[in-house]
Order: sequence, then structure tokens, then C-alpha cells
Amino acid sequence: MGFLLELWAFLRARKKYWLLPIIVMMVVFGGLVVLSQGSAVAPFIYTIF
Repeated sequence: MGFLLELWAFLRARKKYWLLPIIVMMVVFGGLVVLSQGSAVAPFIYTIF
């Protein structure tokens, strides 16, 4: 949790708010990759891309 607070403080101090959507999408796609490994949902996730 400390990492997220430090990241938010960095974004706020440097006024790099445009990085936030990029970071969020990278986390979402990373979560999809982790969840789709070896599961029955994998074929359905791959059709999205």
C-alpha cells in the first residue's frame, strides 16, 4: 500500500496525471494474463484481443 501512496504522491508532485490511465491499463492486462494462465476462461479472453 505504501508503494501506491508514493506513486500517487509522485504523480501529484510532478503533475504527471496522464500516466495514471497507462498504469491502470497495464495492471488490468497483467491481471488478465495471470488469471487466464491454465484456466477454462483462457479461450474467451484470447478472443477479446
